[in-house]
Amino acid sequence: MELKTLALNAFAQNKRAALLIGGAGVAFLGLGLGYKYLRKPEKVVRVGVVSQLLIHPLKSGRAVSVPLAECLQIGLKFGELQDRHWLVVTEQGHMVTGRQQPRLVLLSLTCEDGHVCLSGPDMEELRFPGRDCGEETSRWLIRFLGKEQTFRLVHFEPQMRGRRTEPLLPPFEVAYSDEAPVMLLSEASVQDLSSRLEEDVTVKRFRPSIVISDCEAFAEDSWVDIQIGSVRLQRVKSCGRCIFTTVDPETGVISRKEPLDTLKSYRLCKPSDQHIYQKAPLFGQLLIVKQEGTLQVGDVVYKISR
Repeated sequence: MELKTLALNAFAQNKRAALLIGGAGVAFLGLGLGYKYLRKPEKVVRVGVVSQLLIHPLKSGRAVSVPLAECLQIGLKFGELQDRHWLVVTEQGHMVTGRQQPRLVLLSLTCEDGHVCLSGPDMEELRFPGRDCGEETSRWLIRFLGKEQTFRLVHFEPQMRGRRTEPLLPPFEVAYSDEAPVMLLSEASVQDLSSRLEEDVTVKRFRPSIVISDCEAFAEDSWVDIQIGSVRLQRVKSCGRCIFTTVDPETGVISRKEPLDTLKSYRLCKPSDQHIYQKAPLFGQLLIVKQEGTLQVGDVVYKISR
């Protein structure tokens, strides 16, 4: 009798445990299904069209307009060209941009068949193999920039660790971009600014990665999550503008006035955001890549919301 009682007790305990486990499983499944069906579905709204894709291989150098590009977490890529992966530095290793050397905006850097090509106004084209920038490239840059200082050209290599963004932004890395791997700007925003100036400006002056048409001026300010083809992008902040916007991309001359003064007259942030942007006017949106893929000129841009 004692063995029979023990066996019955063990069976009863196991049955209760099975019922508890089964009940927990059903509850968990119910929560999962509830989350699936209670979670708001995504709303997809067409907001524009990609009109230009621009890669700036050399930081502060001329843009290369491309028909399509890989959109990677570190920025746009087309063949051997990657956005802002080349950089001019001083002999001490300090970054040199159009803020210090406005004539950099006249420099073109292209890559073909494992060779890099540098060209600029009144300069003989310079070709050199791969990543070996060397002394000849340094002398070429010194002649072009017309300074007593020594300049060198460096490249961001795949094995290098990217620069981390400022603490106020989500953690991600960039090569030689200032703050984020992708910058988006609409044609309408540039046209709005031009209408307030004595002389028109073009998108070239603001160095975006993605240019959008078929939308209203500053519509991009409200796009937090967007889908373009298979690419998913997320806004991290507006692009605060600096003295570099006063460099004419066609002449390499810096005015230190327009269009920056006009932008400051109507594109400053609200007081609660001054700790982020200080007194920089806002023009364009900085994005991170949530899902990589291919972008093409003509792709429809969708705003995603819930």
